[in-house]
Amino acid sequence: MHSDNSLPLKTEVSGTTVNPAVSASDRQRKYNADKLYKRLRHHVGRAIGDYGMIEEGDKILVCMSGGKDSYAMLDLLLSLKRSAPVNFTLLPVHIESGFPGSPWHLLEDHLKRTGLEYRIVRKPVYELCRTKVKPGKPYCSMCSRLRRGFLYAAARELGANKVALGHHKDDALCTLFLNLFYGGVLKSMPAVLRTDSDDLTVIRPLIYCRERDLTKLSELKQYPLLPKGLCGFGEDEQRANMAKMIRSWDRNFPKRADIVFHAMQNVKPSHLFDKELFDFCRISNGPKIK
Repeated sequence: MHSDNSLPLKTEVSGTTVNPAVSASDRQRKYNADKLYKRLRHHVGRAIGDYGMIEEGDKILVCMSGGKDSYAMLDLLLSLKRSAPVNFTLLPVHIESGFPGSPWHLLEDHLKRTGLEYRIVRKPVYELCRTKVKPGKPYCSMCSRLRRGFLYAAARELGANKVALGHHKDDALCTLFLNLFYGGVLKSMPAVLRTDSDDLTVIRPLIYCRERDLTKLSELKQYPLLPKGLCGFGEDEQRANMAKMIRSWDRNFPKRADIVFHAMQNVKPSHLFDKELFDFCRISNGPKIK
């Protein structure tokens, strides 16, 4: 079972008391962490309830990339599992992709301390990208497809029926605008989806969480993050530009990102222009659409 003692900071579920010998700054740090953790835990619990993400008997493969989002997702799901009205299993899995210099042992050490069964799956992602992608071209697209395929394969092999990915609200917004600006399609990433083979359900428990809150939680809880950019290309430029745009909104129009996200939950298809949804040519002679 998971032990709270494995975490650098106690959470609101730990039941610990403040040690009077602890400095005022440490007490403030713990208070801030607990307050933030409670808010994120509430967001995750609400998303799970709103979209029916977890059911009795689920075996959930938790994708552990080694980034802040995956650590937070596992942490929050473990906390919710203790008080959940249904029984489910969490199985953290990391795809060790073979990128030179990756200190993946830091992630494994963290997983060991949770007490959960876990898997480190070694796959030649880096070698495949290096040999298949043209010199000078970024690996992002191929790397993402390969790792996702290996994750799904691991889920099937391990008997999991669901895969939890650490995408958050900012990721959904970035995807919306990438598709809008570059793809000419109005879509984002759903909170729940079925794989093309219809044998796995993908869930995104952090979909109501803002990235800035997850970043702060990671700093407060000192997750052992794996470094980015081991491939030498850094973050996808177009996606980075969308994230920069959203951060500028947070500074200048603090509510805008949340309003746009709410719009994705409040869609009026009849007021758009998709002819596959409505026969607009016959509306004048037919019943009023809503």
